[in-house]
Amino acid sequence: MARGSFREQVLKVREDAIVSAVNRLLAEKGFDLMTVDEVAADVGIAKASLYKHFPSKEALAAAAMVRVLQHTAAVIDQQPASLAAIDKLEAVTRWALEVQLAGEMPTLPSQNSTLRAELLGSKAYIDLLMQVSDQLGAWIQQAQADGAIDPGLPPEVVLYTIFARACDPVPGFLKAAGQMEDAQIVDLVLRTCFGGLRTR
Repeated sequence: MARGSFREQVLKVREDAIVSAVNRLLAEKGFDLMTVDEVAADVGIAKASLYKHFPSKEALAAAAMVRVLQHTAAVIDQQPASLAAIDKLEAVTRWALEVQLAGEMPTLPSQNSTLRAELLGSKAYIDLLMQVSDQLGAWIQQAQADGAIDPGLPPEVVLYTIFARACDPVPGFLKAAGQMEDAQIVDLVLRTCFGGLRTR
């Protein structure tokens, strides 16, 4: 094995560890409360070493979002072609809710301009976001054509409603109350979400 490839493997393993730590801390604390010092401490490296991989807190958050979108794209790809479009949409939304309840879904503020600029400047993020949005959008339009989703709803409204489930505060509130199992919470949130989208 060449020296360069071994070094690249070491750097890749370190980057994976950094992104995993960022993902967990974003899910636990959110972007505003997460610090670069915490990420470095979690991974067990110096802050200066962390900055060699990611130049800013915003770049760390963007890397975590790229990973989430990679996982989302993989879940989308795993949906059987034989499933109805509405069932594919529900399956992906179920997965997002389960990840959120497991404490593994990063949350980002929607009104942070430096973070927004970092995300918009990330080709990997934009490409994956478009890939995921296009596939979900196609399923939404098919579900509307099938009569499973109200055709009077603009497809982008349905798409944003589904995306919003990944950062929906309701599952967290229900879990904190301690009265329901995770699976029950997921089922109830799916019922309220998709029940509101169905054709009347």
